Amino acid sequence: MSGKGKRTGTTPFAGRFLWRWKRKRQRLRNLTEYLEQANTGNAPVLSALGEDEFSKLEDEIYKTVTYLYQTKEEAVRTKNEFARNLSNIAHQIRTPLTAISLCVQTMEGEEGKEGREQIQRQLLRLTHLEEALLLLARLDAGTLVLKRKETDVYTLLVLAADNLQEIFSQSKVSADIPELGEMTVKVDLDWTMEAVMNLMKNCAEHNAGGCVHCFYEQNPLYTVILIQDEGAGFDREDLPHLFERFYRGKNAGEGGIGIGLALAKEIIERQNGTIRAKNLPKGGACFEIRFYRH
Repeated sequence: MSGKGKRTGTTPFAGRFLWRWKRKRQRLRNLTEYLEQANTGNAPVLSALGEDEFSKLEDEIYKTVTYLYQTKEEAVRTKNEFARNLSNIAHQIRTPLTAISLCVQTMEGEEGKEGREQIQRQLLRLTHLEEALLLLARLDAGTLVLKRKETDVYTLLVLAADNLQEIFSQSKVSADIPELGEMTVKVDLDWTMEAVMNLMKNCAEHNAGGCVHCFYEQNPLYTVILIQDEGAGFDREDLPHLFERFYRGKNAGEGGIGIGLALAKEIIERQNGTIRAKNLPKGGACFEIRFYRH
């Protein structure tokens, strides 16, 4: 018996279709890998693989990645330049500070006492500005090393309050820091204490004759620290800008330079933390810090 057998194998058309499908799949895989490498900053130069329907997409991706790299490099350069300028300004402030301080020390007698006191107040303000500018420069340049280790929260708050006793005394402000059991956060004690002091100082300056209350608690995700006062609270227009550098609110103190809260924010955020400001329902301002455990 004779008959037609079944045809086996792949037709030329099916073979071309399969080859094109595999080629498209490989091209998409190559472009995806290139984007993944770009995200880590290790993208190589794209080499043209001939003209096809992906060539335009490939060209646009390469141009976009190149532009992003250039933008990033420019941002880093600008940031480093800003940090250098900030450091230079701070160092230049030091020279007149030293000269004025020496002049004040040589002034004798009661004559000109009021003038000397005014100069001393301005000297103190300039000194704080110099220290803040140098710290900002170190933060921006990434040269501030935070030595994080397990730190008792109660100890942190008490040390911060102890360093503000003179300011508290002048404002007739007291500090309420209850001992709520052993709780720790992984932070640099000295720099975190500096941040907390700035928050407590802000509360004291707007809370004459009142009390600065501290509260803290811990859960599996984070440790929360509340620092609050009994004053009038934050002005609604100031709230979105409180942590901006050099921002001074409507009721800012005469000697303020608008850096303390910004520094506190940067120090806290560099240690896996967050900070926000809010007004309490019954009145008073509140700073809420969260240090996350992971």
